[in-house]
Amino acid sequence: MRSTAAALTQSNARSRDFVALAKPRLNLLVVASTLVGYAMAPGPPLSLLAICGLLLGTGLVAGGASAFNQVLERDLDALMRRTRTRPLADQRLQPQEGLLFGTAITLAGLLMIVAASNMLAAGVALATLLSYAVVYTPLKRKTSFATVIGAIPGALPPIIGWAAVQGELPAEPWILFGIMFLWQLPHFLAIAWMYRDDYARAGFAMLPVIEPDGRSTGRQAVVYAAALVPLSLAPSLVHMTGEIYFAAALGLGLVFLWLTLRFAQTRSAADARRVFFASIVYLPVLWIVMIANKVS
Repeated sequence: MRSTAAALTQSNARSRDFVALAKPRLNLLVVASTLVGYAMAPGPPLSLLAICGLLLGTGLVAGGASAFNQVLERDLDALMRRTRTRPLADQRLQPQEGLLFGTAITLAGLLMIVAASNMLAAGVALATLLSYAVVYTPLKRKTSFATVIGAIPGALPPIIGWAAVQGELPAEPWILFGIMFLWQLPHFLAIAWMYRDDYARAGFAMLPVIEPDGRSTGRQAVVYAAALVPLSLAPSLVHMTGEIYFAAALGLGLVFLWLTLRFAQTRSAADARRVFFASIVYLPVLWIVMIANKVS
């Protein structure tokens, strides 16, 4: 009985480790942003089953990207306090297992997206994975510009949702892409500042590591937050949304900008944390108001 219980405990632990490779909690943002793109696209709605297939497929592809990232960075993750207990960094799973798991859920996700919608949506999902795992991940060791490159795959999920409805990509979904692209940069710069010692220990070429005084980090956070304000108003200007969204986006954007200005001035960990928490409130609220105030 004891051996059976021990085997069951070990099996459960391994299952949790495989789930951890996919980072399901973090990838909820990917799924939610895909749903926003779907909700904002004009056209006949998909069936409930198709919507579920689209979102689950997107989540699986995002999970595959996370798994590949951890395979490639397992040696660096082992050097960082915040990541050293990850399954591959801690050697609870082997790299081959991570590759097989990532490949399996990626293929399953892509097939689900095709079955639920179309090849264009699946193609954007594949481009998201490749740009994240093949381009962004290796660049993190070489240049601080990798943060900007990494914001590209991070901003593509709304494009997946839009493509699933329309089967084409006019100008409007790229506004959603731009909002998410600009939003990510202050968000990740704040994280990089908070964990700059960890990133330095692992040898990542993050901006706060290369320029430890933080002036460039703060300045860039302000520039991106300032650019986000007018771009976030664009959905109303092109008649995707109404006046309620316009007012909400303006208010949210100005508060976010003010917090980045404060961070740029003090460059304190506390103000970086405020920017981080403001960012994780900003985007969901913006998306909710956008969908609620959509102009048909």
